[in-house]
Amino acid sequence: MAAVFLVTLYEYSPLFYISVVSLCFLVTAAMVLGWFGFDVPVILRSSDETESALPTPEKQMVQVINPFALELGSRAASVTDGTSVRPCCLEPCVLSCFWGCEVSALQGALQTHQYSSRLSTPQDFQEALHLRYHHCQSFHVSSEDSEERHTQIPAEHGITDFGQMPRERYPLVAVLTLAEPEARDTYNIVASVTVIHVPDAKYSLSARLLFQYLLTSQGHMYELKPLFMSADSGGVSWPPDSEQSSTPSEAAEETCREEQSPVLEEDESWSEGVGRDCVVCQNAAVNRVLLPCRHACVCDSCASHFQHCPICRAFVLESFTLTQGPAAEH
Repeated sequence: MAAVFLVTLYEYSPLFYISVVSLCFLVTAAMVLGWFGFDVPVILRSSDETESALPTPEKQMVQVINPFALELGSRAASVTDGTSVRPCCLEPCVLSCFWGCEVSALQGALQTHQYSSRLSTPQDFQEALHLRYHHCQSFHVSSEDSEERHTQIPAEHGITDFGQMPRERYPLVAVLTLAEPEARDTYNIVASVTVIHVPDAKYSLSARLLFQYLLTSQGHMYELKPLFMSADSGGVSWPPDSEQSSTPSEAAEETCREEQSPVLEEDESWSEGVGRDCVVCQNAAVNRVLLPCRHACVCDSCASHFQHCPICRAFVLESFTLTQGPAAEH
């Protein structure tokens, strides 16, 4: 029918009118398709439609105190010479170093904590691992003690490497647990599990923290992940496998708990970052972390105007606040 109309118009009208009517037809068709949810070319969209019509969903978080912190020491690390770690705890704790722990054994122990008995002491971890490790070494760490501890596989074991990739064993698993029973009743977080890569003869990648997990008294497990600050805002950005320290601080925990292990985002000491400005407006302080990219780069006002992260352009699914100010509480 449209073709017949255009033919008739061509016979009785100048070419100019045909072009005008055709353009109006295309614009009207694009508007109708847009109303019904069909995608239309960007050139036909209004500039106002490029802005986010809906604010980014905010993840509801609560803060809990993490009594554990562990970072790599300053000494050179290797399987034959051992490695040094620096624990820092708010309460007296026990550091258990499991060398050559089987990957499946650690996964089974974490599942035991989630679905069966709770793991809160070094003995609990040894039983859950079923002795599927080469060597275990323990240290008692007093409150606020940040001295380095050197751990090493005894030479009589004759272990110089853990085989080719992919491996069936982790080089080192460091577990921090509270030493006093009263402290286990005080803190919601009762254990910290850190998987550490140690270089050997067959895999010379430098020592680094691979994973960090927090275990709670309710049987939940949360993975610690670093937040990324913009270099322009004076913050420090770490790669996912960095050796940065998770100092004892308040951590943000998801209130909506998923069946699979939810994520516990680290909340570093943001009191030192008062001067970090939003990368968009360059005026207000950074107070929003964008997920899933974990870039802390925008303020509360600018977070609602973007569907993509200003740093990495990843799509923003949700965000959460670093500090609960008056605006956030409202």
